[in-house]
Amino acid sequence: MSSIRVGIYTRKEIRAVFHGEYKHGEEVISGEKEICEAGWYVPMSEDCSFSLMDVTIGIDFHWERNETQTFKGSLEVMRAKNGELTAVNVLDIEDYLQSVISSEMSATSHMELLKAHAVISRSWALCKIQRSLQGSAFACQESEGKRICWYGSEPHEGFDVCADDHCQRYQGLRAKDHKNAIKAVQETQGEVLCQLGVRSEELGVKEYKICDARFYKCCGGVTEQFETCWEDTHFDYLVKVEDYNANRSLSLSKGSINLTTEEGARAWILSSPDAFCNTSDKKILSQVLNDYDQETIDFYRWKVVYSQDELTALVARHAPQLGKIIDLIPLKRGVSGRIYELNIVGENGSIIIGKELEIRKWLSNSHLYSSAFVVEKEGDTFTLYGAGWGHGVGLCQIGAAVMAEKGYTYKEILAHYYPNTEIKLGIRD
Repeated sequence: MSSIRVGIYTRKEIRAVFHGEYKHGEEVISGEKEICEAGWYVPMSEDCSFSLMDVTIGIDFHWERNETQTFKGSLEVMRAKNGELTAVNVLDIEDYLQSVISSEMSATSHMELLKAHAVISRSWALCKIQRSLQGSAFACQESEGKRICWYGSEPHEGFDVCADDHCQRYQGLRAKDHKNAIKAVQETQGEVLCQLGVRSEELGVKEYKICDARFYKCCGGVTEQFETCWEDTHFDYLVKVEDYNANRSLSLSKGSINLTTEEGARAWILSSPDAFCNTSDKKILSQVLNDYDQETIDFYRWKVVYSQDELTALVARHAPQLGKIIDLIPLKRGVSGRIYELNIVGENGSIIIGKELEIRKWLSNSHLYSSAFVVEKEGDTFTLYGAGWGHGVGLCQIGAAVMAEKGYTYKEILAHYYPNTEIKLGIRD
């Protein structure tokens, strides 16, 4: 089995409770402990676990909060560059996945959804460990009047992945119906999503590369391409997918709506077309969304209203020289209608910003739901009408939940959201 190192948090001191006996150097410890020095804490039996106090989840999102979390495996406490301590959970990757899929969503989700998520979370984690994720960690191209940035998943120092939305949500042992998550991981053990390539057609030799399987909450009806959100590189499995039943003939499928145009994007976003992720079914939503996620009521179509003063204050955090904001003008849109270049016009000048996450950061105190929006101005009021929740690349979690409820298998779900892929056995005992 492969192991993974998960960075939980960094603090001046770490408060932990050890459930069972742990080896710490020559000591055997259990119970509550304030940790002020670097060191290893290794469980002496499989049924041991440890809890960490005041773990922050949802960093920079509107649901940010602290909670106590409990973990399997070993605890390594490292000295960070700033002199503080970093808690790192070292455990088997399959145990890690059991937590991820019940942290990213409820473990009461449909089994086919849990299995689909187990495969993509395993794929993403292995890519991260192998340092083969697509795209740069961070890049910013700045010139006079223009700032185009994208944010990848940069390598962490001392551990493979972090525990929050920056990587994948990992919130330790989730008590509620955790058996479903265990079953989903066990029934897909070692399975990874691969992009199929042919090295030599004459010899018939096939080469398989594990996919950088991106995912998010809701596509808004159409998924986005990789290059809209990150660097200008195209990947055949991170492309536009129309989120409908295959046998339906809708206007978008007929090609009559081009979401890269303002006319097409406006017609699409201001309507509520049929799609897998267009659901208000509380049973499905309660399965795929954890309690704090359900604080976001609207996600398929949403509305945000700013006064001119509010919008000016948001933009002033990044470009105070613009003065009062008088217009927001989309310049470039991706295949799902997501804006990746936006002209922000102020009384004293203008600036073009992108890509999609940069736009979401500038126009919200945390993150705007997505960059698929149109703007309507009335007097001193700016209303943003939007679609979807997240970057839109890869698997739409809410759409996948609906597909599972409709009887699609996890393999069919993955084939829908990741074209040009194949499931292969990547790791075994």
